Amino acid sequence: MNALQRLQNNLYPLLTIVFVLVAWQMTVVIWNIPNYILPAPTNVVSALTSDLPTILDHTKITVIESFLGFILAILLAFLLSVLMDSFTIVKKSLYPLLIISQTVPTIAIAPIIMIWFGFGILPKVLIIVLVCFFPIAVSLIDGFQKVDQDFINLFKTMKANKMQVLFHLKLPSAMVNFFSGLKIAATYMIMTAVISEWMGGLKGIGVYMVRAKSAYELDKMFASIFVIVILSIIVIYLIDLCAKKVTHWE
Repeated sequence: MNALQRLQNNLYPLLTIVFVLVAWQMTVVIWNIPNYILPAPTNVVSALTSDLPTILDHTKITVIESFLGFILAILLAFLLSVLMDSFTIVKKSLYPLLIISQTVPTIAIAPIIMIWFGFGILPKVLIIVLVCFFPIAVSLIDGFQKVDQDFINLFKTMKANKMQVLFHLKLPSAMVNFFSGLKIAATYMIMTAVISEWMGGLKGIGVYMVRAKSAYELDKMFASIFVIVILSIIVIYLIDLCAKKVTHWE
């Protein structure tokens, strides 16, 4: 990809964002829409800058919850994926349950977990684990199953045991699928933390949004959404950067 193509790839979405913001600002100004219904982008920026210390204080809690849940989801997904790949009976027993677990809406199960574990950081982390675990696990299992059987037979002829086949063949081959699952889970990570904070809590960007909504301060609501979007983009970018380093052969 040459410099002109990279410039075009970055310029088009940037121009689209600028167009949407200008149209949004003009709509609010021309139609004189009240701030409690739809704040102008300038009002959102003003709210973000004036309330930035408070927003960052709440955001810090959300980030901690998100990464704790995300790391635990990765560890759990890796462990169960290896077990399901190694033992057919484990896969037949657990895989249908994984599918069923994804039919339960997060918004429905979150209040139950809050009742069981209170309104601290633990229930938020558990909800994030439940949401992020599935795409990572499924991607890893799919990556393990896509390994060419001829390569596995070759390893067996060289007297490789199951652990050697896993770490020297299956895991490197599944890295592309693994990072794809990570990126999918990362899009849910911050969002799930915010939704769980809506259910109750003392701090977090979701708690901040609930308080802003109760006061009809929509400019602060939009400022919170902007922070959530930026956080999600940063996480996905970091995962993509790691993927390029780890799967450099791609």
